[in-house]
Amino acid sequence: MVTKAKQTNEISCPVAATLLLIGGKWKPIIMYCLRSETRRFGEIGARIPTISRKVLTEQLKELEQDNLITRKYYNEIPPRVEYSLTDLGKSMAPVFLEIEKWGLENIINKR
Repeated sequence: MVTKAKQTNEISCPVAATLLLIGGKWKPIIMYCLRSETRRFGEIGARIPTISRKVLTEQLKELEQDNLITRKYYNEIPPRVEYSLTDLGKSMAPVFLEIEKWGLENIINKR
């Protein structure tokens, strides 16, 4: 399978290459949710109540394949799985902080 990260090698526009990895409705929100700490699947779902479990699972798999998040499985009963940002994912933190700042200044606080 060709990951989106590998597809970015064929794109010369840096914005398009970045959006190929993190674009869409859910990936930026998932990454924003993981910016400060490791979270379990249920915690992520609770912070994003409008995402279905199926879509959350798919998006987490894609983010993991593109090396933006890491999935750690604990062989316990019941099984526990935790997600966190990789170093590559953490490098997006300043971008998300600027998006957060812009959203507060230009949308949330303008209501």
